[in-house]
Amino acid sequence: MNSRIRDVLDPTLFFIALGFAWEYGVTYFGVKSYLLPKLSEIALAAWEQRAMLVEHAWITTKAVLIGFVLAVAGGLVLAVMIYFVPTFRRTLYPFVAALQGIPKVALAPIMVVWFGYDITSKVMMSFMFAFFPVVISTLGGFYGTPENLQEHFRALRASPWRTFWRLHMPSALPNFIDGCKVAMPLAVIGVIVGEFVGSSEGLGNRLVFATSQGRTDLVFAALIVITALAMILFWLVQLAGRWVWWRAR
Repeated sequence: MNSRIRDVLDPTLFFIALGFAWEYGVTYFGVKSYLLPKLSEIALAAWEQRAMLVEHAWITTKAVLIGFVLAVAGGLVLAVMIYFVPTFRRTLYPFVAALQGIPKVALAPIMVVWFGYDITSKVMMSFMFAFFPVVISTLGGFYGTPENLQEHFRALRASPWRTFWRLHMPSALPNFIDGCKVAMPLAVIGVIVGEFVGSSEGLGNRLVFATSQGRTDLVFAALIVITALAMILFWLVQLAGRWVWWRAR
C-alpha cells in the first residue's frame, strides 16, 4: 500500500477504534456521565454549542498565532545575538537559562496584572511558553555547524554576512524548524492557561465556565476542540517547515 495512504489510514483507524472503545467502554463499565460522558454525549454537546465553540476557538487562535509569531521572531533574533556576540553569550544565555526554569503557569496572574484581561496578557503567555524552545533549538543548530565548513568559508574569505546566510542559517534550519514545531502546542497551552486565570472569552474561559456548571460533556467538547486546534496548527507549522526546507536546499 502507498505510504501516503498508510500515513492517513493508520491514524484514522486508530482514532475510530479509540472512539468506539470510549463510547462502549463507558457503558460497559457503568461509568457515570458526570465523571466521563460517552463520546456521543460529548458530540451532541459540541453540536448544540457549536456557534459558541467556534467563536471562542477563533479568539484563542488569534492569541496563539500572535504569540507564536512573536516567539519565533524573538527567539531567532536572540539566538543569533547569543551565538555571534560573545558579550551576549556570556550574559544573555545564562539569563535565558534561568528564565526557562521559572514555572510559566505562575506567571499568568502577573501577566493579567501587567497587561489586563484583554488579549495582550494571553499573547504574552503564549510568547512565554513558545519562546524558549525556539531559542534553545536554534542555538543548537548554530553550534552544530560543521567546523570544517566554517574553515572552508574562512579560507574563501567570505564575508560574515555571506557566511551567516550560506552556512550558519542552513545548518541551523532543521533545528529551528523542530523548535517551532515544539513551540506551537506550547503556545496553545500558554493561551489556555492565560484564559484560565483572567479572561471573559476563549476556550480556556469556556472550560472554567463548563466546569462551574457541572457540564462535563461540554468540558470534554472544549478539550477536544483545543486538541484539534493544537494538532491543526502543528500540522501547518510542519508543512511550512517542509516548504522552507525545500526552498533552502
